[in-house]
Amino acid sequence: MTRCRLCGSEAMTSVVDLGATPPCESFLAADQLDKPEPAYPLHLRVCTDCWLAQIPPLITPEETFSEYAYFSSYSTSWVEHARTFVADAAARLGLGTGAFVVEVASNDGYLLKHVVDRGMRCLGIEPSVNVGAAARDAGVPTLTEFLSPETGSAVRAEHGPANLVVANNVYAHIPDVVGFTEGLRALVADDGWVSIEVQHLLTLIEENQYDTIYHEHFQYYTVASASRALASGGLALVDVELLPTHGGSIRLWARPTEVAGEPTRNVSDVLAREKAAGLQELSGYTEFSARVAKVRRDLLKFLITAAERGETVVGYGAPGKGNTLLNHCGIRPDLLPYTVDRNPYKHGRFTPGTRIPILPPERIAADKPDYVLVLPWNLRAELVEQLSFVHDWGGRLVFPIPELSIAEVAS
Repeated sequence: MTRCRLCGSEAMTSVVDLGATPPCESFLAADQLDKPEPAYPLHLRVCTDCWLAQIPPLITPEETFSEYAYFSSYSTSWVEHARTFVADAAARLGLGTGAFVVEVASNDGYLLKHVVDRGMRCLGIEPSVNVGAAARDAGVPTLTEFLSPETGSAVRAEHGPANLVVANNVYAHIPDVVGFTEGLRALVADDGWVSIEVQHLLTLIEENQYDTIYHEHFQYYTVASASRALASGGLALVDVELLPTHGGSIRLWARPTEVAGEPTRNVSDVLAREKAAGLQELSGYTEFSARVAKVRRDLLKFLITAAERGETVVGYGAPGKGNTLLNHCGIRPDLLPYTVDRNPYKHGRFTPGTRIPILPPERIAADKPDYVLVLPWNLRAELVEQLSFVHDWGGRLVFPIPELSIAEVAS
């Protein structure tokens, strides 16, 4: 990568190089195990002019999202997060039954179904054919399309401007930052609001969350770099909220530049935190690679020691972040014979690169392993409760991020 995709600068500096891995959602069917599997470099760099952290766009969104393995509704806590957001946004913005809400990357309707329940008009824009079909089956109107300025203008012409445009966990997934932001501006009413949730680079670095670096995440935002990205498409940052989701996220509230006004104190407070952490100078990035290497060493040491003692370790979850971790650490079925997942789409498939079988969750209770390695560590509170039955045979949970921790399961 020679140029920043936001500002065009050539001042790009390495943050961490994770080697080459397959796309994290490219789960393998059994008949693919003897076929070649493409792998792509996974190297995070930061632009020292605008401070946008980014990886090269080596795979296109069309390759990743035309058929997608992630269904948001399988996370109980995420559905509740969406329900709370809809209720709070309706109160904050005064949205009644006449309002029009658009969600970009609406997945299986996990959020917009709460909009439907409140009697508001809505539309999902979701590029993945399979998850978009699930949303329509759930009664959520959904357009199968990628957002571009042209798509935004066409939706506005057909349905009218949106009072609220929601873009949760998608702003990192698009290599054309400027074009996507222009699409958001095309969708939103001239006096409307845009709400974006995206992982915060501050917590990613502070908490060693390197497994959230993968090929479908093209960039990694601070509030400072996100504000610049929004401005590139005619939007201005008005407010920001710090959220616990995905290990630490930011919710960006933006409006068309002409009506935005001055940002809130929250914005200046978070900008000050980012500056204090060194994220607008190289000092905030220089130690990250060494801390990533320690996560790898500690996890491998644990798994090898458990194997030598004859103890069993299995996985829980098959998230994209887990595949970055498994590939970077070189973990294969000899150390982790299988993982389980609630999503039936993944059952009978294998993790990309590491070829670990993915089974239904019931397998854990049947096998009673000594340890369960939790790959979606960001759902720790939810999964500690879901996996409480592991306590019945004295099993324990292992969390690899931000550092290796082995916890008793509460009964």
